[in-house]
Amino acid sequence: MTNQLAPLEHNSLPQPSDAESPMVTIVVVPRERFSYSQQSLESVYSETDDYPFELVYVDGGSSPTTKRYLEEQSQLRGFKLIRTEHYLSPNRARNLGIQAASGKYIVFVDNDVLVMRGWLQKLVECAEETGATVVGTLTCIDSPVHEVVHNGGGETHIEIHAEGNKIARYAIQKSYLEGKRVSKIPDQLTRVQCEFVEFHTALVRKAFFDQYGLLDEGLLSTREHIDLCLSAAKVGGTVYCERQSIVTYMTGAEFDWYDYTYFALRWSDAWDLASFDHFRQKWDVEEDWYFERRYNRLGRRRYRALMRPIISRFPFKEQRNWFADSLQEVERPINNLISDIYARQHEYARHSLGLRREQKLKHGLKFEKPERNQEMAESATN
Repeated sequence: MTNQLAPLEHNSLPQPSDAESPMVTIVVVPRERFSYSQQSLESVYSETDDYPFELVYVDGGSSPTTKRYLEEQSQLRGFKLIRTEHYLSPNRARNLGIQAASGKYIVFVDNDVLVMRGWLQKLVECAEETGATVVGTLTCIDSPVHEVVHNGGGETHIEIHAEGNKIARYAIQKSYLEGKRVSKIPDQLTRVQCEFVEFHTALVRKAFFDQYGLLDEGLLSTREHIDLCLSAAKVGGTVYCERQSIVTYMTGAEFDWYDYTYFALRWSDAWDLASFDHFRQKWDVEEDWYFERRYNRLGRRRYRALMRPIISRFPFKEQRNWFADSLQEVERPINNLISDIYARQHEYARHSLGLRREQKLKHGLKFEKPERNQEMAESATN
């Protein structure tokens, strides 16, 4: 999907499909691990038996146990299973699903998501009634399920400033309802037009991809949802968050051994840096605090998910800070090696080869927040 897009021709969008074809294709893709795949898939089927759909499952390099489970379920339930023996970036996996989809609407679901009954019908109703190009859910995070909001839509656009003789473009992002409890905000669980939703679960008209091409695979790990929504807006499309459609993505699942390498690659410094650079160049925006704050957080997900459990078990509490620093010094070169090996083997990730945290954070020093406040508060989510 290039940055040079012609206006969206709403009249060219397909009419509702006939009884023999599904209105919706659900495309399930890996997000950051595989150990929640079974619970997520069973949630989709058990909580969506009130609405017809076809399902395409994209499995990129999962464990033998998960592979076997998905093969069995594909035979039992009749869904299309696409399997690669190597890991996939999210947009790479989504594009494989798009090409196998036949529905008027494609609904992307990450493989760590649990859905609430009625979620799919609400998404489709929103798209049908508003003509939206993209419709997202009210996305919650972890336990208690469907309670703590991660994202309820948000604002994102390119803000233009005249700075002397220069015209500067800045990426703006603000997330709605983050951290709120669903039970406390019943009056805000309404359909809202917004500027972005997240990819954890999102509906997109297939006609959009037919007209403008597939998702941008240069975005390996982050900014994919922002890029999609900016692209839709650029051609006159609209984005809605249907807050009556509720899902939860789970981050607290136990890791199995096959999760470690994929998680490390998915949130590698190199993939994040390559994605930020690609996004910044594509949309011609300044490398300001929007990006600097994210450079400061490189490796944060790996630290929390992979290293913190090890650090917490270190027996000498007074030396845990030293142990944590030492562990990070060992982990980061390994992480760089993992991403470099993948980049050499897969052309679409080649632009991540050799990218390092220290190229942005000189001498390990983090960026300081500028004194001048941004006009828009930013979301720290990916």
